[in-house]
Amino acid sequence: MRLGDEVASAWSDRRSRAKLFDNLPLIAILLVVALGLLGYMRRWVEHFAERLLQGASQRGRRVWSLLASTGGVILPTLGMLALAAALEASVMLGDIGSRIAEALPGAGFVVFVAAWLGARGFPKTQGEDAVLPLTAERRAEGRVLAVAMGLVLALQSLQIAVLDPLAYSDATSAVMAFPLLLAGGLVLLRVGRVLRKAVELADRSYTLRLLLVLARGLAVIGIAAPCLAALGYVKAATALIYPSILSVGLITFLFVLQRLIGDIWAIVTKDDEKGRDALVPVLAGFAMTLASLPLFALIWGARASDITELWARFSEGFQFGATRISPTNFMVFALVFVAGYMATRLFQGALRSTILPKTRMDQGGQNALVAGVGYVGVFLAALVAVNAAGLDLSGLAIVAGALSVGIGFGLQNIVSNFISGIILLIERPVSEGDWIEVGGAQGRVRAISVRSTRIETFDRTDVIVPNADLITGQVTNWTRFNLSGRLIVPVVVAMGSDTRKVEAILRELTEAQPLAILNPPPLILFMGYTATQLTFEIRVILRDVNFSLSVRSDLYHKILERLAAEGIAIMPPPLPPMLPDPVHTAETMLALTDLVADRAPAPSGPGPAERGRKGKDLTG
Repeated sequence: MRLGDEVASAWSDRRSRAKLFDNLPLIAILLVVALGLLGYMRRWVEHFAERLLQGASQRGRRVWSLLASTGGVILPTLGMLALAAALEASVMLGDIGSRIAEALPGAGFVVFVAAWLGARGFPKTQGEDAVLPLTAERRAEGRVLAVAMGLVLALQSLQIAVLDPLAYSDATSAVMAFPLLLAGGLVLLRVGRVLRKAVELADRSYTLRLLLVLARGLAVIGIAAPCLAALGYVKAATALIYPSILSVGLITFLFVLQRLIGDIWAIVTKDDEKGRDALVPVLAGFAMTLASLPLFALIWGARASDITELWARFSEGFQFGATRISPTNFMVFALVFVAGYMATRLFQGALRSTILPKTRMDQGGQNALVAGVGYVGVFLAALVAVNAAGLDLSGLAIVAGALSVGIGFGLQNIVSNFISGIILLIERPVSEGDWIEVGGAQGRVRAISVRSTRIETFDRTDVIVPNADLITGQVTNWTRFNLSGRLIVPVVVAMGSDTRKVEAILRELTEAQPLAILNPPPLILFMGYTATQLTFEIRVILRDVNFSLSVRSDLYHKILERLAAEGIAIMPPPLPPMLPDPVHTAETMLALTDLVADRAPAPSGPGPAERGRKGKDLTG
């Protein structure tokens, strides 16, 4: 009613009407601009951002899409400014109308930011790496709820602009504020429900567990705050509803910033899969979370003076010897070191992809140079960070000297491997890609670090070799300066084969190999013989020793085929069975008979009773 009275009073004034008619062209232009920015331009920016997001597999599309989508906030806000300017130019507004016109751009900005955050948190096109794995219907609901939260905050700001200059009682203000608090509670309850659905559809990661806690908290506030407002505790409900909505918006904004940093880092490192989850984006997200703590405190009612006083006490730090160390020193150290570290990685990427490929340096030398630049860059970053933070470490010299003796004995193997790694990078007796044999392990060098070297064997297993073994032990490098190497193939044929013919066959098959080097020519050597076989040996130099196994297999196939075609046996034929000799058989039988007779026991003589019985028989 007050606003209508102000407009009617202004319209009844002849001079006000005259100014209105004089400003009609300006008002019309401002209204056209406002409608264009609020309608057509905003929709065009949203469609353009969606088209960019559909090509998210290419580097930079996500970043450009996010930056383009900010036009959906900036341009409508300019439209709201044009609308407010048109209302002010009409000179039909009184005190309340002027306050509403002044609050319109801010209220519109809140709504547009909420819509933008909702579109980022619940995108129309969702990839496999989405944090909230929701269906299209749930994502659409999330976008609507985000706009609803923005509308609640905008209406609350307009309500403050209208109610403050009017002397309403507390009861009237509570009644007028209750519908808005009820709407805010319902929105928070629905947002908590959507977040719980996201947690139910995905694995319980750490992030989703935090979202589950947030969803439960929003559901509790969405139910408790309207109940408090209904019981008359409007200030308590207000202290719960609006800070909760602002906190959800701030959390979403931090999430969007962290994803943006991850996408930018993926562009820098040229790694779309692991760039977003690398160490630098994670540390940046952690730093942003810490930096946002004062904002959360302000949202939930803390005073700026209290935060300033707390920061002043926190910044004083603590005394360590003659040096005072404060959190500011650590922050400066961390910022400078991270900046130096990122600059080192950027320079390494430029060396690896742009500068070194245009030189004549081999791949091993390029990798060694890039690794050396990385170590030097990290060391310089730490040194500059210590100086920038103003840390005086001279007082720790005595302690460090005492500890270095004990640490030196305990870490002598690690230090030895570290020094050996530096020697490997400088002298480069072994480079990445070389085929080496060390300590009974044979394989291709895949990576050389400051402590160890990783070798990939034939069966695709990794062998970690300490760098000290590569410096102090015996290492066979088959492909250091070239890929050529000797292959030895033993061949065995049956005794009685024509040795000259076998030699000619083996020479012909060896020289026919595509990888065989003919200068010097292959050697076919007759190495020896036994009672049943002849041993030959093929010695040939291959252009690429990495194919030695395949060449050996191919040679054996062709040798067997050719020897079979030429009638040359690999093993001697079995001897024919021999017929038995009768004379030899008879002699053997007689010898066996004599042997049995010699071993048989002699017969014993008759006893006295037997002799008497025999005498009676003779006389009778």
